[in-house]
Amino acid sequence: MKYYFTAIKKDGSKYSGDIEASTKSAFFNEFKKTGDTLVSVKEKKGKGSSKSNFTIFSKIKNIDKIIFARNTANMLQAGLPLSRALSVAERQATKPKLKEIFKKLNVSISGGKSFYESLAEYPKIFPTVFISMVKSGEESGNLAQSLKDVSIQMEKTYLLQKKIKGAMMYPTIIFMVMIIVAFLMMIYVVPRLTKTFKDLKTELPTSTKVIIFVSDFLAQNAILSLGGLIVVIFGIYYFLKTSVGKNIANSLVLKVPVVSQIAIESNSARTARTLSSLLSAGVDIVTAVKITGEVLQNNNYKRVLKRLEVVVEKGEPMSSVFEAESKIYPPFVAEMVSVGEETGKLSDMLLGVATFYENEVDQKTKDLSTIIEPVLMVFIGGAVGFFAISMISPMYSVMNNI
Repeated sequence: MKYYFTAIKKDGSKYSGDIEASTKSAFFNEFKKTGDTLVSVKEKKGKGSSKSNFTIFSKIKNIDKIIFARNTANMLQAGLPLSRALSVAERQATKPKLKEIFKKLNVSISGGKSFYESLAEYPKIFPTVFISMVKSGEESGNLAQSLKDVSIQMEKTYLLQKKIKGAMMYPTIIFMVMIIVAFLMMIYVVPRLTKTFKDLKTELPTSTKVIIFVSDFLAQNAILSLGGLIVVIFGIYYFLKTSVGKNIANSLVLKVPVVSQIAIESNSARTARTLSSLLSAGVDIVTAVKITGEVLQNNNYKRVLKRLEVVVEKGEPMSSVFEAESKIYPPFVAEMVSVGEETGKLSDMLLGVATFYENEVDQKTKDLSTIIEPVLMVFIGGAVGFFAISMISPMYSVMNNI
């Protein structure tokens, strides 16, 4: 983007001009080279400026970042310079927002900035772990390997999350369909049966009265009921976004049977793999622990990583923290970390932990799908049976009286 400025030269004369820069910070760095006094600066506003801002700060999918890191690593290993690799990435990108980002990165690097500094200008797009591993790779002269490592780390995390979401998708869809079907039956089917019961003037069971009461309320207040349901859903959604809601949800997920074990093992795998990737890339252990804490989503695990950061700064063993937190980190994690610290192969041991628990989560998500099906069948059967008995039993009572 262009920045139009007004400045004063050393001889006191005033002049205006423009400088092409990726960000305002980059503009100031470029302007300093003139040695003049800056009076004012204004970013060019024109057609597409809002689109450009949206392009830069809109969310990029994790799979796009993984492909970018992997392809860039391969091109660097093939001998291409970084600027050329970014140009190729820009040409290959099919999404306009990706093209824009790659172009901005290339401009920034061509202006003298390092790759990690250029990436750091987009913190909403590139996570801290990505930037830190790139920085370590640049400083060690092994950028290609660092990019390959971060692509593997992000891919494993992405696949792990995808498996968990996939396992929960089936029961969620079934549950939503059940609510819609129940709502429609209450509004259209039950009122017809209710009219029959009123005409026959028969005594109704309590369960039938409850269904009729709910049906009458929904039929008479259909829009209000639907609106109330939407408000409740959005209310729960926004409540879970608050710190209190997150804490409740994070604690609850670690106590629900079956789900809790998957949550514990997936968080253990993510902790171990992120730490392993950062340490193998040459990131110092304190920074690695801090970044890992930022990567984790569950507040209970963030708390442990905060404590771990303090312990590491004091020079105490990491394994002591994992041992004390055996409720959310299985004993196997503490044992492997202890062995890694004693042998000096902490990164390798953590990688082994990550691989083990990733395989465990993979198997458990498959088992969860198998378990959920019969449970859902029983639940659906119970709901249908309750409805059928409540609505049909009065009909039999009337027939017997006749």
